[in-house]
Amino acid sequence: MEAPPRIKPKSIDDYLEQLSKSVFQAGISWRVVDAKWSTIKPAFRGFQVERVARMGDREIDALAADPRVIRSRPKIAAVVHNARAILDLERDGGFRKHLRSFHDYEELATDLKKRFKFVGDSGTYHFLWTVSHPVPEWHAWAKAHGMSWGDKAAPKKATTAKRKTTAKRKTTARRSAAR
Repeated sequence: MEAPPRIKPKSIDDYLEQLSKSVFQAGISWRVVDAKWSTIKPAFRGFQVERVARMGDREIDALAADPRVIRSRPKIAAVVHNARAILDLERDGGFRKHLRSFHDYEELATDLKKRFKFVGDSGTYHFLWTVSHPVPEWHAWAKAHGMSWGDKAAPKKATTAKRKTTAKRKTTARRSAAR
C-alpha cells in the first residue's frame, strides 16, 4: 500500500482537512474517501475552521443527506466538533504550538485521541504523517500497536478484544443458566 502524500500546512484549515480525512476513513477504505474528496471538500466549506465550527445541527443534518459526502452523521458531527477543538487550541496559544509541545509521539497521540472525535490509533498516525509532523517508522509503530497487514499469524487488537468479549458473554450466559 502506498503512503498518503504529505503536505506542509499553511493554515489551521489545512490541519482540519487532513484530520477530517482520518475521520472519514475510520472503518472504510481510504479509496472511497479519496474518490469522494473533491465533493466532500466544498460541502464542508473548504474546511475553513471558523465556518465549519459554526455549523449547527441543521447543517449537519443537511450534510448527512447530501450525496456529495460520506453520509455518516456521527462522522460529520465529529468534523464539526474537531473544528471547534482546533479553534479552541488556536485561540489558546496556537494549534501548531500545541502539536510541537509534545516531545513523545505516544503522548501527543493520546492527547489527540482524547481531544478529537473519531480519531483512533491509525487516524492519529495518518493525520500526523500527512501534516509532516514527526512520527515513528511505520512498521515499528504498526507492530507496537498490534497491527500487521499481510501477516496472518500475528493477532490483531480487535481479534483479542473480540475473544475477551465472547468469553465474557459465555461466562455470563453460563451463570444465568445455572440460576
